[in-house]
Amino acid sequence: MKKVLITGANKSIGFETARQLLQQGYYVYLGSRSIERGNLAVQKLKDEGLINVELIQLDVNNSASVDTARIELGKKTDVLDILINNAGINGGMPQNALNATIEQLQNVLNTNLYGVVRVTQAFIDLLRKSENPRIVNVSSSGCSLTLHSDPTWKYYDHKSAVYAPSKAAMNMYTIALAYELKNDHFKVNAVCPGFVATDFNGHRGTGTAQEAGTRIVKYATIDDDGPTGKFFSEEYNPETGECPW
Repeated sequence: MKKVLITGANKSIGFETARQLLQQGYYVYLGSRSIERGNLAVQKLKDEGLINVELIQLDVNNSASVDTARIELGKKTDVLDILINNAGINGGMPQNALNATIEQLQNVLNTNLYGVVRVTQAFIDLLRKSENPRIVNVSSSGCSLTLHSDPTWKYYDHKSAVYAPSKAAMNMYTIALAYELKNDHFKVNAVCPGFVATDFNGHRGTGTAQEAGTRIVKYATIDDDGPTGKFFSEEYNPETGECPW
């Protein structure tokens, strides 16, 4: 049974991703900063008959928490097949370029970029033991430099001087990571789940958590001839899925 770690999986898109992977026969380690909320999420899945799931307390903002999570997971398994870096924050509004504070930027980067780096580096040894390791970094088409430079893009006027830069930086990390792991059977991609109505964005959106989970699961489970080092947004590009950087 292949094993998956998902950060920020106690709710919304992360939770739905966990549910779908469980339904496909994977064993899921549900990462949650809060033990209480994480346990509630695990119990909800088990109540649905999805029993191959357990909580891993994990705060991606905190190096000590990540290290402890690695130790705890190492007691449960010798190998990790999939890592989904899902935990993220938007940083609050407004996010104007001239008014955004350094503190706002630091807080968001600490989760959306540094958190991905912390977790990836901490668990890479377990991933290397998988025959077909996969890493998905949950991104957003809203961080595309190309799209945000195109006045004809439907979200052109929705600029963000904090969240978008954090995800754009994470995308660059994804490219570098995929390159470093390209000869080790890894598939590493950035995936936009779509504009989904969750508490992350004040429940505004055009998609569902189920659709988002399906998109993430697709790239978390791609076969050996699948892509690596790419950026996907099937909401933006339903034909090929590929999104411009």
